[in-house]
Amino acid sequence: MKKDDIGALESVLDWRFTDKNLLIEALTHSSTRARTSNERLEFLGDRVLGLVIAEAMVARHPDETEGQLAPRLNALVSRETCGEIANRIDLGSFLTMARSEAMSGGRRKAALLANAMEAVIAAVYLDGGLDAARGVILRQWRHLLSAQESAPIDAKTKLQEWAQGRGQRVPHYEMIDRSGPDHAPVFTMRVTLASGPSAEAQAPSKRLAERACAEKLLADLTGAR
Repeated sequence: MKKDDIGALESVLDWRFTDKNLLIEALTHSSTRARTSNERLEFLGDRVLGLVIAEAMVARHPDETEGQLAPRLNALVSRETCGEIANRIDLGSFLTMARSEAMSGGRRKAALLANAMEAVIAAVYLDGGLDAARGVILRQWRHLLSAQESAPIDAKTKLQEWAQGRGQRVPHYEMIDRSGPDHAPVFTMRVTLASGPSAEAQAPSKRLAERACAEKLLADLTGAR
């Protein structure tokens, strides 16, 4: 990673790293087979992001219950949202990855970008502490925090409510297939209702694939295409 690239990303984040190596590690994909990649930082960044957004939810919505806050949190820390933020700041252009990964569109892969965003958050946290990480997160998530008026209901919850409202058991989810390399897996999940209707979908994680097939089945059931 070039010095100019580090400076450009620091400007976007509005955080100057004392230890530049943390940022370099956060932007190093496992496909490079380097001694260190961003996987461990991704693990940490996911937890830091969750804490900061949970704090923000509690402060912004003092009258809401845990049940109302949870879907807000889930929406804001989801892989899709992390990928959206990463795209908005063009994080893909700063990543170091194997040529084969780059040629296959790695700089635009939603799961890869989401992982990198979480890793960058962890790098800021390790470099400057929780206050620094909080500042970066709230600056980048500000527009989403402001736009979130009513508590969102995810597709899995909607499908469950649809089924139970008609006297059915909760929908059943099962994994049909897992393909792709370890660093870019593809999960195929199926959701089935007790009454028979089902749908399948693919995504980079089980959770996202479950959500996608729930959305697909809801659309089939309600005609919302």
